[in-house]
Amino acid sequence: VSFFSTLRARVAAVDSLLCVGLDPHVAELPEATAAAAQTFCLRLIKQTQHVAAAYKPNSAFFEAFGAEGITALHAVIKAIPEGIPVLLDAKRGDISTTAAAYAVSAFDKLEAHAITLAPYMGVDSIDPFVRGHPERGCFVLCKTSNPSANDFQTLPVGSRALFEEVAAKCEQWNSEDNVGLVVGATDIDALRRVRTVTPKLWILAPGIGAQGGNLEEAVTAGLSADGLGLLVPVSRGISKAENPKEAAESLRDAINAVRKTKVAAAATAVTCSSANEFIKFALSFGVLKFGDFTLKSGRKSPYFFNAGLFRTGRALGQLGKFYAQAIHDSGVEFDVLFGPAYKGITLAAAVAIAYADMYGIDIPFAYNRKEAKDHGEGGVLVGADMTGKKVLIIDDVITAGTAIREAFGILEKTNAQVSGVCISLDRQ
Repeated sequence: VSFFSTLRARVAAVDSLLCVGLDPHVAELPEATAAAAQTFCLRLIKQTQHVAAAYKPNSAFFEAFGAEGITALHAVIKAIPEGIPVLLDAKRGDISTTAAAYAVSAFDKLEAHAITLAPYMGVDSIDPFVRGHPERGCFVLCKTSNPSANDFQTLPVGSRALFEEVAAKCEQWNSEDNVGLVVGATDIDALRRVRTVTPKLWILAPGIGAQGGNLEEAVTAGLSADGLGLLVPVSRGISKAENPKEAAESLRDAINAVRKTKVAAAATAVTCSSANEFIKFALSFGVLKFGDFTLKSGRKSPYFFNAGLFRTGRALGQLGKFYAQAIHDSGVEFDVLFGPAYKGITLAAAVAIAYADMYGIDIPFAYNRKEAKDHGEGGVLVGADMTGKKVLIIDDVITAGTAIREAFGILEKTNAQVSGVCISLDRQ
């Protein structure tokens, strides 16, 4: 089971995106000892475990007490109830052999479920955590909440800022569903831009409370379309509260209020301007016609939609963008696009190109032949491997659903999981 599958299960169980930070600042302790730090954290766990989607102990505050602090950190992690993910805030970033040792420390010795990482040294510094421990997770520093974050993170890299390039790279590294991002809640524009680049990656958004981040704006910008994809870590806002239990519950409720609004808005967003623009687009190319028509299924229809009339480069390019936007806005999770022969082949290719242009995400696609090839590699499938993958079917229209059922049959033989079907027009 992947790390984010575990996290999603916990989020669903407690209906919460609140990540409780465990930061035993010496100033908040009755005495500067590892034992006091441990007691501080255990008190917070006891008062917040009913609303915590995850816990985030900060390694530095424990390391400051030396060996006793590490022992206390392990005890704190062990005290967190089973089923609640533990994210170790350690911000590791080193070459592969050293990173592998850090991974053993975090995951095997301390028994954390995820860790924060610095990406400056590239994928070599990330792989030991995500490939060597596929059931564990990481959150990679992308656009941080500290005052000097813009010294490097906003530098231009081609047409994007460096932090956007980091987000795009992490999308590529997330093959095991265990790579997320750290994006500060103090920069709402950056949150929006990262969410555009990576519609589905989970984001850890620190900065609410003491650092001045606005909860409503940050949650609105950072949530994925399905109302998930975001963890909101809060430390001092809970630990310094007169009643930490009530403070945590209040934060949970405030986050959920924004989630509810965001999900409701997303459910109707595509049907407004985007749908109207698509109809105008189809009419302009003569693809949508009105009259008296007999469809392939034998049904009578007052209109006819012929996607084959999108037959120029400009038309097909724009069509791909309409599909890509609808897919992106829906929040559907998928690994591969599949275009059933014949019109689906061109459509899947157009959507893959549009997705790369619009969102910087390089999506693989595949299609089938009507007849099996008896030479070369043979077979009926061409393109990306779909074995065990989440597949989104791309086609033009659906009437009786015959073609889609055939596509399901083809994908079933590859052990693929169908995430959904995206079409231009539903004749049903």
